[in-house]
This record gives sequence, structure tokens and C-alpha cells, in this order.
Amino acid sequence: VQLQASGGGLVQAGGSLRLSCAVTGVTFDHYAIYWFREVSWKGREGVSCISNDGGAYYVESVKGRFTISRDNEKKIVYLQMNSVKSEDTAVYYCTILTYWGQGTQVTVSS
Repeated sequence: VQLQASGGGLVQAGGSLRLSCAVTGVTFDHYAIYWFREVSWKGREGVSCISNDGGAYYVESVKGRFTISRDNEKKIVYLQMNSVKSEDTAVYYCTILTYWGQGTQVTVSS
């Protein structure tokens, strides 16, 4: 199983980014996919999850700003990040089962 996260970068506060996570080696549409983020001094935090049938869940701090979605045909999960804030700065990881991608850095400048 491999996960390839991409789409991170430097963005101004209030701006938008879309993260992508391409998954191979697993029956993609059978499983929930999770996005976590990690800041060295804060640790790791669950951000969002999408179930195999499309149900979406968010940590309170990103509700109304982030949207998770999945394309089962392409085996990609997306995290649309709008109205970003400085506290969204982190390395973002996608996970499925016990597998983790390599992470993509998101840096929000104020």
C-alpha cells in the first residue's frame, strides 16, 4: 500500500489550497481515508475523515473551511482548504488502515 500526498505549499492567510492523496495497493473504495496534520511542538492531530460511502467528519477547528472528498475511480482523496489560518501550518498526512503517506507541508503566512 502506498499513499502519495501532494498540493502543499506556501499560502497567505485567507487563501486556499487543495491537497491530494493518491492511494495504490488497496481496494480503495472499501475503506475510510483520514487526514492528519503534525506540528513538531503540538504533536499530531486528526483533521478530517471520509468514510467509504462518502460520510465526512472534521475537527472543530476546520469545520466550515475544509472539505474532504474522494474519487473512487481515480483512487484519490482531496482536502480542499479554504480561508486558511496561520494555525493550519503543519505537515499534512493521509492515511488508510495502518498506512501513512510521506506528508506534504502547508505553510500559511500572515
